[in-house]
Amino acid sequence: MIEELRIDDVGVIVSARVPLGQGLTAITGETGAGKTMVLTGLALILGGKADAALVRAGAERATAEGCFVVDPSSAVAERAREAGAVVDEDGTLLAMRTVAAAGRSRAFLGGRGVPAAVLVEIADQLVTVHGQQDQTRLRSPRRQREALDGFAGPAHLGELAAYRETWAALQQAKADREDLLAHVEDRRREAELLRAGLAEVERVDPRPGEDTELAAEAERLGHAEDLAEAAALAHRMIVGTSGMDTPGAAPVVEQARRALESVGGHDAQLASLATRAAEVGYLLEDLAAELARYGQDLEADPARLEEIHRRRAELTMLARSHGGTVDEVLDWASQAGLRLARIDTAEGAEELESAIARLEASLAELGARLTASRTVAAERLADAVSEELSGLAMPDARLEVRVDALSERGPWGAEDVAMLLVPHAGATARPLGVGASGGELSRVMLALEVALATAPGSGASRPATFVFDEVDAGVGGRAAVEVGRRLAELAQQAQVVVVTHLPQVAAYADHHLVVRKSQQEGAEVVTASDVRAVTGADRVAELARMLSGRVTDTALQHAAELLERSVVGR
Repeated sequence: MIEELRIDDVGVIVSARVPLGQGLTAITGETGAGKTMVLTGLALILGGKADAALVRAGAERATAEGCFVVDPSSAVAERAREAGAVVDEDGTLLAMRTVAAAGRSRAFLGGRGVPAAVLVEIADQLVTVHGQQDQTRLRSPRRQREALDGFAGPAHLGELAAYRETWAALQQAKADREDLLAHVEDRRREAELLRAGLAEVERVDPRPGEDTELAAEAERLGHAEDLAEAAALAHRMIVGTSGMDTPGAAPVVEQARRALESVGGHDAQLASLATRAAEVGYLLEDLAAELARYGQDLEADPARLEEIHRRRAELTMLARSHGGTVDEVLDWASQAGLRLARIDTAEGAEELESAIARLEASLAELGARLTASRTVAAERLADAVSEELSGLAMPDARLEVRVDALSERGPWGAEDVAMLLVPHAGATARPLGVGASGGELSRVMLALEVALATAPGSGASRPATFVFDEVDAGVGGRAAVEVGRRLAELAQQAQVVVVTHLPQVAAYADHHLVVRKSQQEGAEVVTASDVRAVTGADRVAELARMLSGRVTDTALQHAAELLERSVVGR
């Protein structure tokens, strides 16, 4: 809801603070007093067109600021935060618009500069304005469909949600099928390449790490003679042989051990060193044995070396195609097998065709139920609005809500929804907003809003605030009373603001604001003190002025009676 408006230098308004409470607020004042300028300021805040002509003569810029209260967890609050706005913990959201005399305008939301389009987006969910130039909400085909669906009630909305979900699933399945068919040749070629590659890997049959093992073996066999000679020499140097100029290492160490042990009984430290010499001797013996076995096992094998070279060449060719090493080849083969299983085009197409058939059958059933529900709701809504219009000085007017079949089902059903107005007997039904005056259209919108807000079980989504301008144009007497009563009825569901010149309408208000002009430097303007809330005797006096043009005892008496009847009539 709107908590307060602040307007500076807009039209005749120098400065105005307009508090707006819950329920119905009526704004009245003499013709030309500037009450419509209040709505002009609101229109700026809601992202309306910024015209330099709105700036008060002599001022540098016009400013309009609105304080809104929203649910901090609502979609509106979330959208505002996405735009960088600050939403207070209590839900307070500030919106401001400035228009320079030179024509440039700026928009702010929650303390941050934003494009005016953001204000329009936010306002669309917060406020509905019904005025001579603002009959847009229910003239949109989309809004008309949404209004009818909401009027139909929660069960219908559940059917719609199921239809929408099935529609989305069907479109995805069809898109998957198209993608599958469009790339079937590519997938076939890919499958052939994968099969050929896997067949080659299967033929070669590499083992993990085989290329590394063969490289080591080839290196050993290629230098077998040098390796054998080195091992033999090392063996001789350890064990010693006849003909050597010096004894081998093992005998020398053995002599050292014996020398140490012979005197070790006299010194514990020397005995310990004798033990270590013995250990060295054991190690030399083991080393000599290992070298002997190595020499015996190592034999030059040209045939084996040739086989290794052939196998390594085979592995190298395979590895070049799939990464560079045998392990990478095996990894590729594992992934290729999984990919080949996924692109079995015949099986995938069959599954998709089956899923599409199931979804189409389900969508047809849901669409039929949706159409039937909309048809019934359309008749109910048309009757409810037509009945409301009969009490709003349009006794012969009738609303038609048509449900027109489409050639094929769409995302919202198998039909279009269109609202048409028959303004008087014998007239042709025409779309809303075509062929009706602004005042008539305002009353049609009021009738629609009341029907949507008060219908039993209605799930229609409604903004928190409705603003009506000229809703009472061309009516009077009993019809004016009915306009006031219906506005009060709507105000039980939402905040309602109405600019009116009819006392019968103003009498139904929960809050009554009066706009007056004063003189400032020889010009008629509206200052901060010229917009005030009236209650008690002041309110009766304003209603008396509206009734007779001046405040007389008779007018005061009639105003008091009117106010009393409005309270009783709610």
